[in-house]
Amino acid sequence: MKVKITETVLRDAHQSLIATRMRTRNMIPIMDKLDQIGYYSLEMWGGATFDTCIRYLNEDPWERLRSLKKHMHNTYAQMLLRGQNLVGYRHYSDDVVEKFVQKAYENGIDIFRIFDAVNDIRNMEKAISVAKREGAHVQGTICYTISPVHTVEKYVELARDLAEHDCDSLCIKDMAGLISPHQAYVLVKAIKKEVNLPVDLHSHCTSGMAPMSYMAACRAGVDILDTAVSPLAWGTSQPPTESIVAALEETKRATGLDLQLITEVAEYFKKIKEELRCVLNPISEQIDTNVLVYQIPGGMLSNLVSQLKEQNALDKYNDVLKEMPRVRAELGYPPLVTPTSQIVGTQAVLNVLMGERYKVIPKEVKDYARGLYGRPPHKIDEDILVKLIQDEEPITCRPADLLEPEYEKMKAEAEKMGLVKKEEDILTYILYPAIAPAFLRGESKEEELVPIKTESHPCAVSPSHGIPTEFRVEVDGDVFNVKVHPVDGSFVIREESDKPSAESIPGAVTSHMQGMILSIKVNVGDTVKEGDIICVIEAMKMENAIHSPHSGIVKEIFFSEGDSVSSGDVIMAIE
Repeated sequence: MKVKITETVLRDAHQSLIATRMRTRNMIPIMDKLDQIGYYSLEMWGGATFDTCIRYLNEDPWERLRSLKKHMHNTYAQMLLRGQNLVGYRHYSDDVVEKFVQKAYENGIDIFRIFDAVNDIRNMEKAISVAKREGAHVQGTICYTISPVHTVEKYVELARDLAEHDCDSLCIKDMAGLISPHQAYVLVKAIKKEVNLPVDLHSHCTSGMAPMSYMAACRAGVDILDTAVSPLAWGTSQPPTESIVAALEETKRATGLDLQLITEVAEYFKKIKEELRCVLNPISEQIDTNVLVYQIPGGMLSNLVSQLKEQNALDKYNDVLKEMPRVRAELGYPPLVTPTSQIVGTQAVLNVLMGERYKVIPKEVKDYARGLYGRPPHKIDEDILVKLIQDEEPITCRPADLLEPEYEKMKAEAEKMGLVKKEEDILTYILYPAIAPAFLRGESKEEELVPIKTESHPCAVSPSHGIPTEFRVEVDGDVFNVKVHPVDGSFVIREESDKPSAESIPGAVTSHMQGMILSIKVNVGDTVKEGDIICVIEAMKMENAIHSPHSGIVKEIFFSEGDSVSSGDVIMAIE
């Protein structure tokens, strides 16, 4: 029986290697050829693409879906859906989940790959039932990871549960490339023995084992493999489509795909990769067997590098890698996939940057400890739990049962703000209330990062001046990313000297990270107590509360909601 192939180049491949920066205009010209190859499906929506479209690309993700679907006559359109989290970073109420799944199906999604970060099926039930009711194919997903509490028996039990929830197929989602050939064979064999559903194996090449694990899975009877055309394969992405197709060609599991056509598609994406090389981090392209220790998935690894760059702390990279498994164990060994990868990763970053473990705890980490993201795979360390939620008791019910319906309320808000031109705009606002308004009003601009093609390394360009500002410099074989800032300050909107100095402001309260002011909780003249939350900063996709370091009266506020702040900036004065 031939193996079917799901092509990931339009979603997970560029999410893993180039920070999800491929534009719709990069995809459209090649869609007809992709549709002719004979793929089972194209994974082309969901995951981080929705966020990136409106945050950086000034694109409507719904329009992307419709545009791509017009070219798909032979191939299923597939998306990645985070269960009750949809494509956001928190749980949404059931009425929002229902409306989102309906609209995704209506706009063209055929296959919903639905997962939950902690493998809590209660968080998948609503999305599964709505997708099934609409007539879509539901691929129930098992997030694969390695820990003392994750066993083959547990995964088989989860597969049976997903089958009982009427899923049409199953996916083993190996986000970090951890599955060995032996484990791939054993797990696929065990699931196929217990459950009469097609099984898909999705892995990343981070550890270098994925192609071998794919071959082992084929011997065990796997039905579908996820691959990416070669220019956007390897590293933290999937195994290359051409290699897997060629390896299976003379076997009983041959895919039957047109290898010549795949090669033509690869040539196209080779050019796209060169155009976007400025956002390609060399770390993401490398094989890193340390992943077997740190267990960081592909997309998270490239995002971790970006986060540390934003905080001017790339030198702390190795320290964060060592902190990650420690935090993960303390939090009950959650699989590292959105949003738990952000929860564990951001806490690890903060533990390192603050110089004190759990000194700063994002809201999402506290919510995870409360059980609001679902049941952790294992008990959270008791000492850490006390730090996170003091004497509060974690919930035991299905988390979404605690959420009041929010669609109509948020719809009224969006309409009052003049954001709604179509029904999908309401969902965009609900998912990203901090960044969606500017996008929906037409005030957002596409992130301008223009590659310069030279004989050596491409570099970023300041779009307003056409002058290189970011370079990749090679010294004795080592490659460094170097940013150049002009001394006259002509490239910056605000001169450094214009910023208030903590030394010159009585009662200065500074930001301990770079990010965006999400909300300001006080007004000038308010009396605050030491420890009160005075504002919330969105950094690394997490909400981070800033607490007043002392009691006093708010004398001046130097930033507004929506403003960007750097580490050390004075946010306000509390005398």
